[in-house]
Amino acid sequence: MPASPIRKLTPFADQAKRDGKKVYHLNIGQPDIATPEVMLNAIKNISFNVWAYTPSEGTLSYRTKLAEYYNKLGYNITPEDILVTVGGSEAITIAMQTCINEGDEIIVPEPFYANYNGFACMSNITVVPILSHIENGFALPPIADFEKLITDKTRGIIICNPNNPTGYLYSREELEALKELCLKYDLFLFSDEAYREFCYDGREFISPVYLDGIDENVVVIDTVSKRYSACGARLGCIITKNKEVIQSALKFAQARLSPGMVEQIAGTAAVDTPDSYFEEVNKEYTLRRDTLVKRLNGIEGVFCPNPGGAFYVVAKLPIDDADEFCQWILESFSHNGATVMMAPATGFYSTEGFGKNEVRMAYVLNTTDLNNAMDCLDIALKQYPGRTMV
Repeated sequence: MPASPIRKLTPFADQAKRDGKKVYHLNIGQPDIATPEVMLNAIKNISFNVWAYTPSEGTLSYRTKLAEYYNKLGYNITPEDILVTVGGSEAITIAMQTCINEGDEIIVPEPFYANYNGFACMSNITVVPILSHIENGFALPPIADFEKLITDKTRGIIICNPNNPTGYLYSREELEALKELCLKYDLFLFSDEAYREFCYDGREFISPVYLDGIDENVVVIDTVSKRYSACGARLGCIITKNKEVIQSALKFAQARLSPGMVEQIAGTAAVDTPDSYFEEVNKEYTLRRDTLVKRLNGIEGVFCPNPGGAFYVVAKLPIDDADEFCQWILESFSHNGATVMMAPATGFYSTEGFGKNEVRMAYVLNTTDLNNAMDCLDIALKQYPGRTMV
């Protein structure tokens, strides 16, 4: 199993705190936004005598409420098209194990969510990366490049939209091109939509579910973690209109027994979160994105594209080795008693050697903290022994 690039530097951050430093955590997508009151109140008002198993596919009440949420967005699904999972992570592993046999391949644009590597490793699946580039904001690589990678072992393509770690928001045209490729070779198109609500500048989120003629090939992966700032709830789902996939995935769900009852009660209530909550969250993240991107591009030698969604950026820094720099800034640097924790981008690439001068940052802190963190980064880059020439 590969180590998580998001968490592997935690011991160094912990030591920095023991040394009295304040650590600005830009390494992990843990929002500081308050969880909706309707969700928290549902937990506070729970009343039951037996904390019982739930159905392996999730409670009908929760799946019915989820279908209501998705159908407002145009998914046109029924509760029977939904399998509730223990977090989005389990949704990905069950989807992989259901649709892809051991030794088969899945194509993933890189950089990609690092745990795809771990989930594929657990399932004995081979990740085949296809490179996207920071110079064009990590847009989807040309479809012709995807086609060159397809072999008799290829079973699917996975995208995260909006993207973690890059924040790139895929266009309808890009998804239509993927659709045609998947239909041509009868591939699954896995769509990780954890950041669906986080699209900026009036840009539209497009799911493959919206596209005609691909219902049997699309498997959507989702979670409450980011949408409701409820990462600890560990509640996700698989959505597909492919009945065979649902039936097969249910076997994996039965083997792990059931998703949590309390989480589903909270998740059911969460669907009634008012639109005003998301409007305020979107404004806040837009401000944070604009603050971080402006500050990064104002530092000599740094380049950061402006992402269209999610709450991450990947930035290119004037450094020789991102892993060494991210450890050094925790171990050997402080400014006004503070330092910064970031995720080296090497862990988001599967191709050896890529991401050596890139880091991922999550703009999950308020703008004051973001500005303080950028002050630290600016000075650290000037002092870092492995700084490269601009």
